[in-house]
Amino acid sequence: MNHLLTVENLNVIYGHGRDAVHAVKDVTFHIKPGEIFGLVGESGCGKSSLGKTIIRINAPSSGTIDYKGVDVASLKGKELKTYRQEVQMVFQDPYGSLNARMKVGSAIVDVLEVHKIGANTAERRERVTELFESVGLNKDWAWRYPHEFSGGQRQRICIARALALNPDLLVADEPVSALDVSVQAEILKLLEELRSKHNLAFLFVSHDLAVVRNLCDRVAVMYNGEIVEMGDVADVIDNPQHEYTRKLLAAVPSF
Repeated sequence: MNHLLTVENLNVIYGHGRDAVHAVKDVTFHIKPGEIFGLVGESGCGKSSLGKTIIRINAPSSGTIDYKGVDVASLKGKELKTYRQEVQMVFQDPYGSLNARMKVGSAIVDVLEVHKIGANTAERRERVTELFESVGLNKDWAWRYPHEFSGGQRQRICIARALALNPDLLVADEPVSALDVSVQAEILKLLEELRSKHNLAFLFVSHDLAVVRNLCDRVAVMYNGEIVEMGDVADVIDNPQHEYTRKLLAAVPSF
């Protein structure tokens, strides 16, 4: 099977000289079409830096990110715009991810307009209502402001916005960590449904091995900027080889 995304020997360094911070160290992995690939580790281990580099918010210091056979670092102009259409991100904070002064549906209409999806505003508004229904929200709620929604509903809106451009890969950076446990379960179920319906691949970033076990196909364990263990999620969790993985598992109350 051809890989959708291949990361090889990736390094991300912030700053220079003595002040340099080596956030991502020689990381290599791949994601297949339709696969949910987990990236797990404690806060500060480099997970978010890696995710932001994949979507080109950060620039890689060295190494390669290959998407469908193309080097992501080389993309410019129209090609970069197409890549950002196909690879979307859902952020951790559903409160800070939405413009408080803008109706949530209007924000999605703007995204569609920038990428020239839909012939006119009416078609784009219709697309918004479809997206709301696809993430389990009342379509009439699209024309409300962010403060009128709960945290779980806001994260569904952020997922709808990410889906608006029909991506093949979603980078989900701790998408449920700010939510109550019962709401977490609902969002995880939604992600699994979207994967099945659209053959959507995920890079699912989390600090929670219990969540990763329930959702992901494969997992990489990240520690101090490096991947220290990687494999099928059941193999890694049931038979951890690295001491850090065992410590993460020991910190989970119960599966």
